Amino acid sequence: METSRSALQGIWLPLITPFRDGALDEPSLRRLVAHYAAQPLDGFILGATTGEGMSLDDDETELLVSITRAVLEAAGRHIPIYLGLSGSDTRKLVKALDRTTAWGVDGYLIACPYYTRPSQLGLFAHFSALADNTARPIIIYNIPYRTGVNLGNETMLRLAERPNIVGVKDCCADPAQSFDLVRHKPADFAVLTGEDPFYHSALTQGADGAILASAHIRTADFVAIRDKLLAGDQPGALADWQRLADLPRLLFAEPSPGAIKHWLWRAGLIDSPEMRLPMVPVSEVLAGRIEAALGET
Repeated sequence: METSRSALQGIWLPLITPFRDGALDEPSLRRLVAHYAAQPLDGFILGATTGEGMSLDDDETELLVSITRAVLEAAGRHIPIYLGLSGSDTRKLVKALDRTTAWGVDGYLIACPYYTRPSQLGLFAHFSALADNTARPIIIYNIPYRTGVNLGNETMLRLAERPNIVGVKDCCADPAQSFDLVRHKPADFAVLTGEDPFYHSALTQGADGAILASAHIRTADFVAIRDKLLAGDQPGALADWQRLADLPRLLFAEPSPGAIKHWLWRAGLIDSPEMRLPMVPVSEVLAGRIEAALGET
C-alpha cells in the first residue's frame, strides 16, 4: 500500500504487543487486531514504544507485522501499517530498513536518536540518510523527554521537504513549538500529536490527527472528537473531551503500556497483562482504579 502525504491524518493506534509465558501471544494478537479492525481508525503503528518494540527480536517483529496484516485483510480493512524503529546508530537503522523491506509494512515511525544527543545538523543528516535508503514514507517521532534531544522546527521543516518524510509524531512537550510547527508546515506534511492528555487542544490548534495509546480504550469516542471538530461542532467536541479527559491520566498513571494491557486483559481482549522487563505490570492500587473505571463503562 502506498500512503500519500495528503492521506496521513486521523487517529492512529500504536498497538500493544500481547505476551504470554514469555512469548508473543498469537491468539490474543489476532483477537486484538480483529477488534480494532472494526473501529474507525486510520492506521496502525506496530513495535513502537507502546508495543514494547525494543524488547522484540526480529522474528517476533516480523510475525507481529504478518499477523496484523493478515487479520486486517481478512476483515477487509486496507489501512496502513507503520513499523516503529529506534536507535542511535544511523548505519544500523539503514540495515533495519533494508531487512524489513519485504515485511509488508507501509511506512515507518522512527524516533530521534536517543542518549547521544546529536546536533541539529546531525539530526538532519541522520533522517536524510534514512529517507535516502527507503522508498517508504517516514514519520519522525520527536520525543525529547525520552531521547534527550529535541528536533527543532527549523530542522523539521527542512526534513519536511523530503518527499518521503511525511509527518511527525509530536511529543516535544513545548506547546509553542508545536503551534509554530503547525503554522509553518507544508500542507502535505502531517503533524500528529502523541501527547494523549493534550489531544483535544492539539486538534483545535491545527494538528492533523494523533497517534494515541489511549485510543485502545473507547476508540470511537476519541475519533468522534476529531470528527466533531472537523464538522465545526466545537462545543460538542469539547463536551466529549471533558467526559474522556480522565482516561489518558489513568492509563499513564504508571509507565505505559501497563495500564492499557491490564484494561485489555480484564476486558477479555488479551489473555495476559504480561510485560517484558524492565517493564512490569501495574501496581495493586492502579489495578483497583482500572477495575473501578471498567465498571463505569
